[in-house]
Formats: sequence, C-alpha cells, structure tokens
Amino acid sequence: MASAAFEEIAETFDFLEDWEDRYRHLIELGRAMPPLDPALRVPAIKVEGCASQVWFLPRITGHGPEARFDFQGESDALIVSGLIALLHALYAGLSLAEVGRVDAAAELARLGLEGHLSGQRSNGLRAMVARIRALAAEAAAG
Repeated sequence: MASAAFEEIAETFDFLEDWEDRYRHLIELGRAMPPLDPALRVPAIKVEGCASQVWFLPRITGHGPEARFDFQGESDALIVSGLIALLHALYAGLSLAEVGRVDAAAELARLGLEGHLSGQRSNGLRAMVARIRALAAEAAAG
C-alpha cells in the first residue's frame, strides 16, 4: 500500500548498493523537506521518545473517514530529517483510516534500515510512526 513517492525511494535504495550512498540520499531527502517555522517548534508538537529533537505538525484536509492526512516535520539531526522525509512519503495523502493500516515496519524493512540505524535512531523511528498513527486516530475521532 506504499505511495508512488515511497516506491520511488525504495527503488533508489535498491539502486544504491553502498550504505554511504544511501545515507547521503537519506540526508538529501531530509534537506528537501520544507522547514518548519521556528515559532511552531513547541512542546505540544514535539515527538517524545526520540534522542534528537523532532516536531510533527499534522495537516488534515477534509472531514470524516475520508479526510486526508499530511504533516510537516523537522528534526535537528540530518539523518532523522531524512527519516521524517521517508515517513512523509509513506503517509502523506492517505486517508485517516489508511494511515492506521500501513505496516510501517514492513515498508521500512524493504529499505534495509534496521541493520544500519543505531538503537536510539530505531527507537526514535518507532516513536515517530506511533506519533503519526496517534495524530491520524485523534483526527478521525473528531
């Protein structure tokens, strides 16, 4: 159920056999994300459970189960910004119901990240996925 944007990233990762190249690509994905207004970097949108500072600002379009999920995110760490870009590609544009059905662990495993992220980064990635799911569930609940 991955988006075209995520499929493109997965294909690029397949093409880039060297992990240094994959890390560079991940960093570039993060740099391409629009920055979050510094005034919005408040505790209410901070993602807990990440070693780096991470902020997610949800953007819901529409109402009810067919409302579309999007978010703007930012981190103070380059690699984490790239992980945010991966999650954005995975979730942006889905309905609120679809967000809850994404098997993020399986989709991200296709990229082979688990063996190349530190334990703290892996925990942070799980925390970001949990935050996205919670934001979508809260929006769906009204």
